[in-house]
Amino acid sequence: MSAAIEPKKADHELIMVGADDLPVHCPRPGGTLWNMHPRVYIDISKTGEAACPYCGARYRLKEGEKVNGH
Repeated sequence: MSAAIEPKKADHELIMVGADDLPVHCPRPGGTLWNMHPRVYIDISKTGEAACPYCGARYRLKEGEKVNGH
């Protein structure tokens, strides 16, 4: 019996966002139609970084940016 083959995880683009981009959502405007999924809001306010649960795109708050009221 052979072992299950695990697919290689794709390296996803790191998307840098500023405080004026909040609230962050995925997919971002201008994305290709074939790559669309339901809109989901990404909470980066606590750790400064988070990934989309649908496509795995990673979002990171730009260095020095402050999150206020989000």
